[in-house]
Amino acid sequence: MNKRLLYFAIVALLACGCNGCKDTKKDDYITVSPDAGTTYKSGEPVNFSVKYPADLKPDSVVYLMDGMRIGSAKDSTAVTLKTDTLVLGARVITAKVYQAGQPQEFTTNIVLLAAKAPEELTFKVEKVFPHDTATYTEGLLYQDGALYESGGGYLDPPPGQSKETQSRLKKVNLQTGKAERMIMIDPKVFAEGISIVGNKLIQLTYMERKGFVYDKDTFKLLSTFDNNVGIEGWGMTFDGNKLYMDDKTNRIFFLNKDTYQQVGYIDVYDDKGAINQVNELEMIDGKLYANVYQTDDILVIDPKTGAVLQKIDMKALYPEANRNANADVLNGIAYDKATGRIFVTGKKWDKLFQVKFVKK
Repeated sequence: MNKRLLYFAIVALLACGCNGCKDTKKDDYITVSPDAGTTYKSGEPVNFSVKYPADLKPDSVVYLMDGMRIGSAKDSTAVTLKTDTLVLGARVITAKVYQAGQPQEFTTNIVLLAAKAPEELTFKVEKVFPHDTATYTEGLLYQDGALYESGGGYLDPPPGQSKETQSRLKKVNLQTGKAERMIMIDPKVFAEGISIVGNKLIQLTYMERKGFVYDKDTFKLLSTFDNNVGIEGWGMTFDGNKLYMDDKTNRIFFLNKDTYQQVGYIDVYDDKGAINQVNELEMIDGKLYANVYQTDDILVIDPKTGAVLQKIDMKALYPEANRNANADVLNGIAYDKATGRIFVTGKKWDKLFQVKFVKK
């Protein structure tokens, strides 16, 4: 091994952190920039470079983002990454520095945010319908002239969980709020989001790591599946090609519509940072609409990048002081594609609202 390569190897072994390493001398640093955790807005170019001691001249530097090659530099050690088409969130950048054919790896990371603040929207109430106050709404959708609703709760709770109204699955008459068909779920299971794919209705569970597949028309249980995606099961929706589900974080997973296995994901960010506790989901005109648990906000999310495009303040929809006694938080969005109607409700609310979202 020649003297220069030996020096390079020694420096590389003396790692000091995620974004570089050093020798015992103060000036003998090898670092990759930008610094770990640096934030950028979508569309802003990111310049990556490696700084190394003056007497160390690498042959080339190859840059990777999350393991995928994004560029290389032979005559210099800098590359520029365009970000306008990238999904948002944390990205790990690796610089593979080559000398005499041997690479050493140095890493940093960046966080990509939405390009701009979400547009602020409000709403208009068009109609009000009755809603069952016994249903702790976790999933809501509209299809073929009826509402389908999944209600959560433990009648026989596991340790650490409170006893609630038993979980259920319902087909509901919009005008009366009454169930036209209903089945009760295992009292040890907390039911969550639902979606309809063809003639099948899929229902998630909260912490039980199970999913149920029913016949949409009869609610006959056709099969179950193991749901090992995410940390919990929360909201769910379908865009005609793939399913979307969330898990109380800012991540929305893509699932194969037939196998329910993960095929991708996005992370939800606005221009300030991650938006956690993304909950009940609905696909409307190619955009994801999502409740944010324990808030009065509905987000409109780009399903390709995770960027929050719009935020709808629903606080004035049904003020807490005016709600029925056992009412809980806002949750539940359903879309009637045939007419463009949008319905929203809350957990154990006595009302379901037909609304229109408008600019402030």
